[in-house]
Amino acid sequence: MKMKSRPIPSDDINNTQSPKLSFLSKLWSILTLIKFSHTVFSLPFAIMSAFLAADGLPPLRQLILIFTALIMARSCAMSFNRLVDAKYDIQNPRTAYRIHLQKFIGRPTLWIFTLICSALFVVCAAGLNNLSLLISPLALMIIFGYSYTKRFTNLSHVVLGLSLALSPIGAWVGIRGKFNIAPFILALGVLLWTTGFDIIYACQDVQHDIKTKLHSIPQKMGIKTALKIAVLLHFFMLIVLFSFVFFTDLGIIYLIAVCFVGLMLFYEHSLIKPHDLSNINMAFFTVNGSISIFLMIVTIVDIYLLKPSSH
Repeated sequence: MKMKSRPIPSDDINNTQSPKLSFLSKLWSILTLIKFSHTVFSLPFAIMSAFLAADGLPPLRQLILIFTALIMARSCAMSFNRLVDAKYDIQNPRTAYRIHLQKFIGRPTLWIFTLICSALFVVCAAGLNNLSLLISPLALMIIFGYSYTKRFTNLSHVVLGLSLALSPIGAWVGIRGKFNIAPFILALGVLLWTTGFDIIYACQDVQHDIKTKLHSIPQKMGIKTALKIAVLLHFFMLIVLFSFVFFTDLGIIYLIAVCFVGLMLFYEHSLIKPHDLSNINMAFFTVNGSISIFLMIVTIVDIYLLKPSSH
């Protein structure tokens, strides 16, 4: 969602008064603010991991709890990010609309939304098993901590990658109630993938990061070098995805899908040039969203739909 913005005094950030709005209007504004559609990046990997852990279709109750937990985790993380990053967002033309939305919603409402989503995440984890409940505070620490990393490290992209990489691990634990090497391999692939595309996305904020003294790889090393690092990370991601077959019962259908993912990543990087970032939104959202959904669908086909006799 793009909104025309006017300058907002920084003193107004913490003193916004929301107009009287219907519940649905506020909820829609919150979902717009936190870019709810970007849940498409991590959710397919969680579902993929859940099917692998269950060796087929997971019990509906567990699947719903995992689905809800992931949505709650991402929602509270992003709303928290918008709240604590307001002083930086107001100075960035690309993100200034977030302040208008916060003014529209009301910061107290956004804090309440954050707390409710956090609580529901823990409740869902508790509904799965004891280990899920035990690790849920650690997951919250990581996803909340990400919002502060750009203040002191160029590796904030890696922390974001770690945040999304928790989804396949959490889903596996939610089904089996124990750890296994397989979801950690998949999580490594997610970490490399997310770190790479977040570096690409950060290229458009280099001047803002310099001005506000925020840290990022593009800001530190330049856009050209940053894009090369993103290519390298996605190359390693493909290696990890190929190696994933050695830790699961996945077969040729999955391997063909990974080859196709490689082509999609090649297309993603062909869209972005150091001197032309105009296609970043297509590379960031459209291509990466398609990758996660495609890999999930093909994996489910491989492990379940084409092997009904084994379940």
